[in-house]
Amino acid sequence: MSETKTQGSGAATVDAPGENTVEVTFLPEGKTVTFEHGKLPYKDHGKEESLLDVALNFGVHLDHACGGNCACTTCHIWVKEGAELISEMDDDEADKLDMAADLQLNSRLGCQAVINKPGKVVVEIPAWNRNYVSETH
Repeated sequence: MSETKTQGSGAATVDAPGENTVEVTFLPEGKTVTFEHGKLPYKDHGKEESLLDVALNFGVHLDHACGGNCACTTCHIWVKEGAELISEMDDDEADKLDMAADLQLNSRLGCQAVINKPGKVVVEIPAWNRNYVSETH
């Protein structure tokens, strides 16, 4: 698997990460993106600096049929590493996730899982949720 490192919306960089750097790896694509915590441009879907927001900022396709409003489960992901860096699940998200396919202990909705601290996060987009053909493309 190849790994792509991008910072902001610019070109690839290999600089050592700073103390305020967030690194998110999206599996199975293996795409790793980095940005400065608190400085990611908001893409108007999901909560600010949510995993959906990160995905949209860096061109990673994460389905979000409801626009990131916690009204569906299409942005269902599994947090493989770095769960301690992400916001705790609230009742609305937990209720919605109860309806998600292939629910696991590390399941989250990408639109609701907000990165609260710098560090490394690894998430997997389940195979059944990788809809690379969407109506917007």
